[in-house]
Amino acid sequence: MSQQPPYDPRRRPPPPRRPGPEEPPVVRRRAGSPPGWADQTRVQRGPQQPPPRQDPRAWSAVPPARDAPRRDDRYRDDRRPYDDGRRSADGGRAPAPAPVPPRQVPPEPTRRRGRPRWGRRIGIALAVLLLLVVGGAVWADTSLSRVDALGNYDGRPGDTPGTNWLLVGSDSRTGLTPEQEAELATGGDIGAGRTDTILLIHVPASGPTTMVSLPRDWYVPIPGNGTDKLNASFSIGGAPLLVQTVEGVTGLRIDHYAEVGFGGFADMVDAIGGVDICVPYDIVDPLAGIDLRAGCQELSGPQALGFVRSRATALADIDRMNNQRLFLSSLLSKATSPTTFLNPFRAVPLARGVVNSLQVDDGDHIWNLASLGWALRGEMVTTTIPVSGFEDVDGSGNVLLSDRERATRFFELLATGQQLPPDLVGGG
Repeated sequence: MSQQPPYDPRRRPPPPRRPGPEEPPVVRRRAGSPPGWADQTRVQRGPQQPPPRQDPRAWSAVPPARDAPRRDDRYRDDRRPYDDGRRSADGGRAPAPAPVPPRQVPPEPTRRRGRPRWGRRIGIALAVLLLLVVGGAVWADTSLSRVDALGNYDGRPGDTPGTNWLLVGSDSRTGLTPEQEAELATGGDIGAGRTDTILLIHVPASGPTTMVSLPRDWYVPIPGNGTDKLNASFSIGGAPLLVQTVEGVTGLRIDHYAEVGFGGFADMVDAIGGVDICVPYDIVDPLAGIDLRAGCQELSGPQALGFVRSRATALADIDRMNNQRLFLSSLLSKATSPTTFLNPFRAVPLARGVVNSLQVDDGDHIWNLASLGWALRGEMVTTTIPVSGFEDVDGSGNVLLSDRERATRFFELLATGQQLPPDLVGGG
């Protein structure tokens, strides 16, 4: 066994021998160790950490580490938020992790309580009302009875300014039961129809409307039938001959025609709840079925019918024509008021009474009647023809004679669209 030289602290140890690039490192085994796999040449590896020591005891029996926090420590009040008991490498308390900001969830859009949509509701109500009005107008127009009253003939007057209506109240009993005839005091069946009321209404392009009462006993020439009372033309030839006679004596061209009978007259008055009329004098007429006292009062259908038919007064036909104009003004004023046409309990019976009892010309429609009612609501002049007196005529009885000169001037002013002067208003 060789002896090693004594230790010299000044002696430098020789540098370790490094293998060459082609010479692999040789692992030498320790002296005294048995030969084995370590004698083989292999690549030298760096130092490795020994595996952690495994405790053979069960995990439930292993004591906790000294620096591990107790379970109760996590819930102490003096600990900082987010402190889960972890420690840093130097034994200090590990800094708390940065708090994670909560997720920004967009708020659910809250449904705002809607305000009442009054505009939409009003629009729907107006649309429904418009549909009802249009539907009612179509129904009324198709339900009207029509007659060919305005026929053409040789020598008919040409178009004149304004609009001219001929309104006729006939004493036709068609459709009336015996009980209704007794209630209305019609006097029973008289055969051919007659007319007690003849009104000429002139609606100018501007200015007040003129309502002219044409006396039924007016002595006039009837085309093809000589000279007789005006209402005789209606009995002879109905509406066409009446229109031709009126156009011949007035020189005015009739644009519209409407006729109403006894039953429809009373029904229209009752439908609107009666008419308010200021009766100028006492009227007692058993033939007309009325007993009225002077003064303002509400008349029912049968009373109003007797009021416009009665001649049991001092001036007979003159008073009756005045009463007819007074009644028509009151009827139209109430029928066209909002309390009537906005009240279905009045408007519907009124419309039914009109379409069931009214006859119009073939070319007339319900909107023409509406325009007439609107025209009569405004300023209006009521009058009759200039009268010269009465006379008994063979074959015709007592007739009314017009003042030819003043009557000619009267109708010429209407035909040219001019207003009547005061001296021609009133029929005197």
